[in-house]
Amino acid sequence: GLIFAVIMGAVTWFWYQDERLGMVIAIAMIVNLMAAGLSGIVIPLAIARAGLDPATSAAVFLTTITDVVGFLAFLGLAVASGLVSI
Repeated sequence: GLIFAVIMGAVTWFWYQDERLGMVIAIAMIVNLMAAGLSGIVIPLAIARAGLDPATSAAVFLTTITDVVGFLAFLGLAVASGLVSI
């Protein structure tokens, strides 16, 4: 995931000629991959500990968390880097 994030950041940098955008893309991908990995471990364990079947609902929670974290990471980093203003 780290290698793919670096590659996509470099491609974005060269494609749009903006190093800040390339860095935002790369860092947002890394943050999202870390959140997905952590959530993929914690959510099924928490659901199983609650006495429920993790296979029935873990995917829904995991998808929601990775979507929200990815969206917030990308937009938050874009605002913090000055690419976008609120």
